[in-house]
Amino acid sequence: MNEPRLRRVGPIVTDTTTTRVPELARIRHPVADVISAASDGKQRRADEDAALVSALATDEVTALEQLYDRYSALVFSIALRVLHDHTVAEDVTQEVFLRVWRQPASFDPERGRFISWLSSVARNRSLDELRKLTRRRGAEDQIEEAVLYLPDQSRGEDPQEQAILAEERVRIRAALAELPPAQREVIELAYFSGLTQVEIAERTGDPLGTIKTRVRLGMHRLREALTDFVDQ
Repeated sequence: MNEPRLRRVGPIVTDTTTTRVPELARIRHPVADVISAASDGKQRRADEDAALVSALATDEVTALEQLYDRYSALVFSIALRVLHDHTVAEDVTQEVFLRVWRQPASFDPERGRFISWLSSVARNRSLDELRKLTRRRGAEDQIEEAVLYLPDQSRGEDPQEQAILAEERVRIRAALAELPPAQREVIELAYFSGLTQVEIAERTGDPLGTIKTRVRLGMHRLREALTDFVDQ
């Protein structure tokens, strides 16, 4: 089954026009009627959502598009509050709706409204991504320390320790040599030349986002190559 292509969440535009407040004396419906109308509207929307989710079981892409139009801004706002990163929040939004597409049966209308279920899915997926990012950043910090710590052999330290450090140095250099040239370049500029990612982007002429991705992928590859070294 082909995955649907969802557009990125666009900026949320609010209506800045001034709404005239009606005079209270002209409000004809009692408060109870207003509350009842609002409740009926929520139930009608809940029924529509349930019908759209049911349509996903027959690969109705238009049903997913309607749900995306209704709730993508909500899912994005939840992810952004958790992750504080627009790009990652957009990715999570895409993943949440792809889950709805792949597993529509995971929503049970008997247990509540779709909007409540979707909000819960968005929050849980965002928290999972946050935990993953935290672990990854912690691992990258360890690799950074390992890469940066290449001691000078001329310090007159214990010969056995010098031999261990020399072996570690060889392994780190070998791991760097295995990286794709673009990833190796940005890591060497960052951790051996002391350049910031912005400075690397200016020097190479590549977009900052590209530099960040290369650093992240390069550090991930280094961790895989030096797993036992980092653990020790």
